[in-house]
Order: sequence, then structure tokens, then C-alpha cells
Amino acid sequence: MTMATPDRTFLGIGLASAGYACFALQDAIVKLLVASYEVPQILFMRSMIIVIVTGVLARHFRHPSVMKSQHRGTLVFRAALLLMAWLLFYNAAKYLGLAELTTLYFSAPVLVVLLSIVVLKEKVGAGRWIACVGGFIGVLVAANPTHSPNLLPAAMCVAAGFCWAWSTVLVRLVSKTETTLVQMFATSLMFAIACAASFPWIWKTPDTTGWMLMIGLGVVATIGQYLLYEGFRHAPASALAPVEYTGLIWAFVYGYAIWAEIPAPYVFLGAALIVASSMVLLVFEKRTAASAR
Repeated sequence: MTMATPDRTFLGIGLASAGYACFALQDAIVKLLVASYEVPQILFMRSMIIVIVTGVLARHFRHPSVMKSQHRGTLVFRAALLLMAWLLFYNAAKYLGLAELTTLYFSAPVLVVLLSIVVLKEKVGAGRWIACVGGFIGVLVAANPTHSPNLLPAAMCVAAGFCWAWSTVLVRLVSKTETTLVQMFATSLMFAIACAASFPWIWKTPDTTGWMLMIGLGVVATIGQYLLYEGFRHAPASALAPVEYTGLIWAFVYGYAIWAEIPAPYVFLGAALIVASSMVLLVFEKRTAASAR
């Protein structure tokens, strides 16, 4: 595993930022697909693209087999967490408004910071805490929930955020011995197997547009996962947690580009707070790097 020096932490932040931009595009494509197809089918197609790409690359570069991994149990557990997060999040989306859904789910970066302390024993400085809390306040302003959400869907969404946060921390742990390609291959293969079990009840043969969207989804997800995993190889989980908030800004960009959605003024205010929080993080990490030199 690459040591998380200040310079590499800065590189990790850049890689993770690009990864979260891909994930926002992934969510936009999923939003197009869920109108016609069930979530397990979408997840299966997405996972199979990742399995094919990473399997070919891992074989070409002679990466060690996942069956020889000392973290097999952790990889299985992480895959289960991710699958649960997806199922909970998109089922909660049927009952919650976008503002409520976004607000509740973006508790994940705060949970990442907390879990990084408990699980990874990381030391979290004031700069990272300020960036994380400031970004969450920005999300609250941008989402602007106008009323209390239904308790069960709200609990599902918070649980999805917790599952995602825990899986994110495990990326950092598993990266000590496993390559990015091996992690992606193993997780997506288990995803595909689990989702395929539901085909007798939910399968719907995609049309041409559906095939194109599903293949595009797999490609975008592959790139996004690779960038994020590499980011966690270079930087501590607590440093990358606030970066996840930048995905909300990309969601605004994709929403306007695809559906011509124009955010309300409070959304721009929240986005400004998110950007400011991210800048605090970058300044903090840059000063840390300078002090180290």
C-alpha cells in the first residue's frame, strides 16, 4: 500500500474528486433507467461490464487471484454492504423527495470520518472536521427539506449512507494488500451473482436505448470506481470524506444538461458552502505538505 504522505494525500483528493464526478453521472444514467427497468437488472449489467474490463486487465497485468487474497472475507462483506446500500437507497427514493433523500444520504461522509477513527485508527485534524461538517451544512442548505420525512424510508436512506460509509472505509483497509483491479473484479462479480438470482421475476429485455444506457453505465462506473479506489490508496479515508460532497454539484450540472433543471437560489448557496469546505480541505492538506517538507 502506498504511504499516505501529504503530497500523495493531495493526489488522492484529486483522484477521488474525479471519481465522484463519474458517480454523479452514474446516478443520472440510473435515473433514466429505473423508469423502465428494475434495480437488480441495472446493477447486474453495470457489474458485468466492470467484471469484464477488470478481469481482462487483471489477467493482462498478471495481478494475483482474488482466491488467494487474505481479505476474502472482507471483500465479501464489503460487496454485501454495497449491495444493501444500493437496494435501500433506490427503494427509499420511491417515497422521499429529492431534497430529503439527498440530505439523509449525505450523512455518509460524516460517518466515514467517524469510522476512520474507530476502524482505521486515523488521526483526524481540525481541517478535515471543518471541511466535513461545513460540506454537510452546505448539503442541508442546498437540499432544503421542507417537512419531516416518513420514518421508514428515512431510516432506509440513513442505513444506505451507513453501508456506503463502512464500505468506503473497507476500501482503505483492503488496499493494504489488494490491487484496485482485484477489488473491483471481486466486488462486481459478487454483485452480478446476487442480482442474477432475481432474473426469473424481474428481467426485461432492453431495447437499443436501454442497452446503450446500461453499457454506458458500466463504463462510467468502471472509471469512477477505479479513480476512487486509487484515491483511497493514496489518501486517508478521513481526508477524502468531505470530497464526496462535490458529487452534489456535479448532480446539478448533469441535471441541467439532461433534464434542463435549473436549481433554486438556495441550491447555489449550498453549493457555494460545499465548494468553500472543499477549498478548506485543500488548503489544510497543502499546508500539511509544506510543513512536512
